[in-house]
Amino acid sequence: MSYIRMKYTKWYQTLKSGLSTQNPILISVLGICSALAVTNQVQNAIAMGLGVTFVIMASSATVSLLRNFIPSKIRMVAYMVIISTFVILVQMFLKGFFPTIEKSLSAYVGLIITNCIVMGRAEAYAVKNPVKYTLIDGFANGMGYTLVLVVVAAIREALGFGTIMGMAVMPAGWINWVVLSMAPGGFFVIGLLAWGMRSLTKNYEE
Repeated sequence: MSYIRMKYTKWYQTLKSGLSTQNPILISVLGICSALAVTNQVQNAIAMGLGVTFVIMASSATVSLLRNFIPSKIRMVAYMVIISTFVILVQMFLKGFFPTIEKSLSAYVGLIITNCIVMGRAEAYAVKNPVKYTLIDGFANGMGYTLVLVVVAAIREALGFGTIMGMAVMPAGWINWVVLSMAPGGFFVIGLLAWGMRSLTKNYEE
């Protein structure tokens, strides 16, 4: 029983870490560039978030499987090759099934390769842990990233364009807050969310 309890405790702590206490955007402050670039519309945020989640899970699982075979001196290069492979798959999927979203995201999908969250989970977690925990870690961090993107996008799209997912949600006569459709608006919203999350989790910089 104690073994089972320890096992599920580790799963729970891993999920909790990625989603809240060590949220990649709000706590660890990673992936900020993409968070600002793609969160002016909810559909773009969802696509980017799910794409990053897939890449984190797939690349981390691959790194975990190969961790005993990758020489330490070339591990960063190996990570890049692995991550690039899965990013290309995401690009091909979006281009084949969601060409409009793929066009909207433009080069930002390709820049998942340089996303610090993906590389960070490979180096900090996947290379040291078995696949079963690595998948949970990848899912938690990917979902933590996705949830923040969607919340930021919902606020920015609603106030900046008066819509969510292209559907009008603001009353007639609403004057769009143009600044929220721009990058400075994204900084403002993410800053408020980071303050709120750090207050809830008591995670403050010393």
